[in-house]
Amino acid sequence: MEKMDIVIRNYRKEDRKAVREISLESSIFNEYRHIFDDEILADLLTVYFTDYEPTSCFIAEKEECVIGYVLGTKDVQKMHRVFRGKIVKNLVKKIFHKGQFFQKNNLMIIKNLLYSYLKGEFNVPDLSREYPATLHVNIIPLFRGHNVGSLLVYHFLYFLRENNVQGIHFGVLSESAKRFFLKQDFEVLFSGKYTFLQYLKGDILPHYIMGKKW
Repeated sequence: MEKMDIVIRNYRKEDRKAVREISLESSIFNEYRHIFDDEILADLLTVYFTDYEPTSCFIAEKEECVIGYVLGTKDVQKMHRVFRGKIVKNLVKKIFHKGQFFQKNNLMIIKNLLYSYLKGEFNVPDLSREYPATLHVNIIPLFRGHNVGSLLVYHFLYFLRENNVQGIHFGVLSESAKRFFLKQDFEVLFSGKYTFLQYLKGDILPHYIMGKKW
C-alpha cells in the first residue's frame, strides 16, 4: 500500500459512528465486550474529543472509508475539567439506567479498579504544564503496519505546532505501542503497571506515559 492512498483530513460529525466502533475494536476491553456496554465504553473513550473538541481530531481515510483516527486535545487540563464536570455525570446516569452497577462482572471490575487505586497504580505525575496536549490514535487491523499511524501522528503534531502548543503526553498500555512511539522520537516519561484486568487477561498491563516537546 502506498502512502498516497491514504487521506488525512479533519474530523466530521458523520465520522462519529466509525470512530466509536474503531475505538471499541482497539480497546483493551474488546474481547470482553459481552461484559461491558458498548455505548458507555465508547463514550468513555471518545466522547470528549468528538463532542467537545472535534477541531483537534483527524481521520485517516482510504477510498472514502474511515480506517483510523487521531483524537486529541490541545489542553489536557481543560479536558479533565469537562470530563469531571459533564461527562462523568452522564456516564453515571447511563450506568444506572442500564443497570450496569448491578451486574456481577461489572461489580468485579469495579472492585479490581478500587484495589488498583488503593495500591497507587493510578498515581502518575502531572505533566500537563510542560506537555499540555494529548492524543489517542487507532487504526483498523487491516491497515496496521502501513504507516497510517505515523501519518496521523505527524499530522497531529503539525497541528499542535501551528497552534503554538509546545508539548504532548499520553499513556500506552502495551510494549508494541511503546516501541511505535519511540520510533516517532517520543520518550518514556513514566512507567508503571495496572493489575485491574489480571483476573480476566491473566497478565499485568504495562503502563507507559510517552511525551515530546519541541
